[in-house]
Amino acid sequence: MNDGAPILEVADLHAWYGESHVLHGMQFAVHRGELVTLLGRNGAGRTTTLRAILGLTGKRSGSILVRGRQAIALATHRVARLGIGYCPEERGIFASLSAEENLRLPPRIGAGGMSIEDIYAMFPNLHERRKSPGSRLSGGEQQMLALARILRTGADLLLLDEITEGLAPVLVKTLGRAVRSLKEKGYTIIMVEQNFRFAAPLADRHYVVELGRVVETVNKSELDARLDLLHEYLGV
Repeated sequence: MNDGAPILEVADLHAWYGESHVLHGMQFAVHRGELVTLLGRNGAGRTTTLRAILGLTGKRSGSILVRGRQAIALATHRVARLGIGYCPEERGIFASLSAEENLRLPPRIGAGGMSIEDIYAMFPNLHERRKSPGSRLSGGEQQMLALARILRTGADLLLLDEITEGLAPVLVKTLGRAVRSLKEKGYTIIMVEQNFRFAAPLADRHYVVELGRVVETVNKSELDARLDLLHEYLGV
């Protein structure tokens, strides 16, 4: 799986919101087909890392290589066209449009975008609610729609920010099955996730973030031996 260059390589990444210096040398890599997590306490810089990759922060410095191409100076829409899909914590669906209209809206940025039928097979709830406006969907259905929408674009490098936040356990399980299925299909996934029980069985590698930098790397094979360390960092 780790043959060849990483699909995404972040090195010495610094990012600011106005005068606030949030990332202090983020450094990590992910290869095609891997799922990695960014773990840490609130305010550690995990969401800012995803936003900085896409150019959604203020000033940035360092290196962001996407499929070998330097993206640090690219505008957000050009970064997205490198095959990156972002599922933000606030979901960002269109409340006045139906679920299916939301799915039909995104532009294609790659050749392999999922069909509406594929989406409904993965998320049967969305098929049942396809004519409902976004504002009428439950939190879990909105989260499924936000994820499904980026799968329509053809993006194969997915940045998922707290997709289980505030959801009932049965919906968390549904999302877990979907993420596992996407990994099996060859998608590359970077997940910011507070729910360690959800993330642990899915991830190939965990990057622990503190004060805007990676302070520990824990591979799947080391997980059991280093749980105490992770609990110490995460405060769980």
